[in-house]
Amino acid sequence: MTKPQIWVATFLFLFIILFLIQKATKTNEPEKDFSQMGTSMMQQESNENLSGAELMNNFGCLNCHGANLEGGPMGPALVNLKEYWSRDNLINYLRNPNSFMSQKRLKEYREKYPNMIMPAYGNKDVKDLGKIADYLLTK
Repeated sequence: MTKPQIWVATFLFLFIILFLIQKATKTNEPEKDFSQMGTSMMQQESNENLSGAELMNNFGCLNCHGANLEGGPMGPALVNLKEYWSRDNLINYLRNPNSFMSQKRLKEYREKYPNMIMPAYGNKDVKDLGKIADYLLTK
């Protein structure tokens, strides 16, 4: 046998030995259920007992609007909203923000945050959006 053949045979032998050791020491782990992967935490737990602030945290609002809702580089401040919004209009905005983009103030936000898009929450329960609106209107 030539030297390269010896090296190949050695690596092949070691690979087979390690493979057999791995099979012999394998523990039986229960299979993981990935069927719920991709569903949000909000869909998995009841929202009835959550406050508006907790719902905002779970929906990810604080990521863009800041921990104190005072705005940041990704989104505007969410304080003093009662000057601009009624409860029903705010809920409708949360469900479909694009339908409100003709308003002057929101056009200014779009220019200030050009690469950011307010997500629509039309797939969320209206009661949860109502809790968020109530919370925001008190800030």
